[in-house]
Amino acid sequence: MTDRQTTQRYRATVEYDGTPYKGFQRQANGHTVQQAIEEAILKFSGVDLRLTAAGRTDTGVHALAQVIHFDLPVGGRRSPFRVMEAINALLVQADERIALLDCETASDTFSARFSATGRRYLYRIVNRRAPLTVERERAWWVRKGELDVEQMNAAAKRLLGTHDFTTFRAADCQAKSPIRTLDELWAERIDAQEIHIHAAARSFLHNQVRSLAGSLKLVGEGKWSADDLQDALEAQDRKACGPVAPACGLYLSSVAYPSNAR
Repeated sequence: MTDRQTTQRYRATVEYDGTPYKGFQRQANGHTVQQAIEEAILKFSGVDLRLTAAGRTDTGVHALAQVIHFDLPVGGRRSPFRVMEAINALLVQADERIALLDCETASDTFSARFSATGRRYLYRIVNRRAPLTVERERAWWVRKGELDVEQMNAAAKRLLGTHDFTTFRAADCQAKSPIRTLDELWAERIDAQEIHIHAAARSFLHNQVRSLAGSLKLVGEGKWSADDLQDALEAQDRKACGPVAPACGLYLSSVAYPSNAR
């Protein structure tokens, strides 16, 4: 990377369909969202860089508003608008399912990851008998019965606040601590078929939202009660978790930053 004094930092909001990607983070085996964006930047700027993102979504997980930052050398026709247009044009040419929704300059102290004060996820469930067609790979198909959203919400309230979420994190989660503060967890019925689960926290453990969604689905089916969900939390044991919901229903929906984080 060039000297920080000769570079300009850019901040961008990114939307992507995670279906064809091996997650966000660049890796040796498999095409990723990060790799696709970095390759587009390299083609138009000649700069081989590693961008920073607010979060690392898994294989098949989508984003409505992922946030990234990257540095480019000062000079040339690199207004934020031109940078965004160039990256998007190259992503289209490469047949990627990724788009920059906006782009602006940022200070050298801004970090898409470390400046973030909150992350919000949406989990989509389509609760109907017929298989999914246009929504395939974009929602979890729950076929049997009508999920009871009121019971799901009553149970979800038991998980709000600061807890040890060992039960609801992946066995290979690399976080140093399982302690997290869950600010929001609630479900809403959008229509006769679709249910949305919303979760918000400063940060999440690996697979935490999908684990929570899978356990709440058991509550909605009447297989678990609110007490059962609380017992699973207090067990602090991965084996006590319900099924992990599939990646296709999960969306990183927004990232929050302080007003002075520019």
